[in-house]
Amino acid sequence: MDRRYAVILGNLGNTKDRFCGSYKESPATADMLQQAAHIPHVSGIELVGTWDISPANLMEMKLALADLNLTCVSVIPDLFGDSRYWKGAYTSTQPEVRRHAIDYTKQMCDIARELSCEIVNLWPGQDGYDYNLTADYAAQRDWMCEAVTELATTYPDLRFALEYKPKEPRTHSTLARMADSLLLAQETGCSNVGVCIDTGHAFVAGETVGESIVLARRAGNRLFHMHFNDNHGTWDDDMIVGTVHTVRYLEILYWLDRSGYSGWFSMDQYPYREDAAGAIGESILWLRRFDEILETHRDEIDVLVAADDAVRTSRFLREVLLR
Repeated sequence: MDRRYAVILGNLGNTKDRFCGSYKESPATADMLQQAAHIPHVSGIELVGTWDISPANLMEMKLALADLNLTCVSVIPDLFGDSRYWKGAYTSTQPEVRRHAIDYTKQMCDIARELSCEIVNLWPGQDGYDYNLTADYAAQRDWMCEAVTELATTYPDLRFALEYKPKEPRTHSTLARMADSLLLAQETGCSNVGVCIDTGHAFVAGETVGESIVLARRAGNRLFHMHFNDNHGTWDDDMIVGTVHTVRYLEILYWLDRSGYSGWFSMDQYPYREDAAGAIGESILWLRRFDEILETHRDEIDVLVAADDAVRTSRFLREVLLR
């Protein structure tokens, strides 16, 4: 199949959590780009604003990507790691903070244009709440909608992918699931606002990703981007694809195809203790193996989905996965 694979550049860097400040040495950006370029099948890079890309290194990054024959798949504004957004970026109760977040995102949009990048991936990780009776949910929705609408109308040539996640770093995220993200996208009235499914986020949200893909399709073909990783269903563990949700991943690729998704397959992992390039490469190989199964057995899977017979489906999966 004609898939395009990418990786978020920072996945190849240092990893840390609230218990350990550094599990690895942090390579230079140039070294991480070299690593990414040597992962089999990778031809795209996602860059996190400020961390990887800024006006100061824009031209240097543009030349480096060209030299390595890598495409900038998306720019991800840092709306989660800047302490000024500690109580929200687009949904902060302070107007000056909301204005800063929008203006900063516009700066990232200008960078995306310069890099011929079509997608600005919005993960507003600090937008949400932690305690009951501390958040004006109606105002938060209004402010989020106003911010995204301003961005989408200012940059009609870019596509804005809303990446949802139920929790972390806040206990409750404003963009938590596919349904509320699609509602926001539709409320903007802008056809260039859609959704990024991070499979791990969707698992934590209790979603069946195949169904989420169909919802995005029915809402106006609003699935703009995909992030791939795996977890155990309770936290965003960012593990190697297919190592936990093996059967679900086969179904995810099936529904991506049925829904006509033609975007990038981007790896978004946090390999704390693993070799980063190796873990990312394994994820891609898992996805390619699932594609081999789909190519060989597509007609059979069509019949199984229509038949609604769990025993037949189980038999099929056992035979194709364990032979």
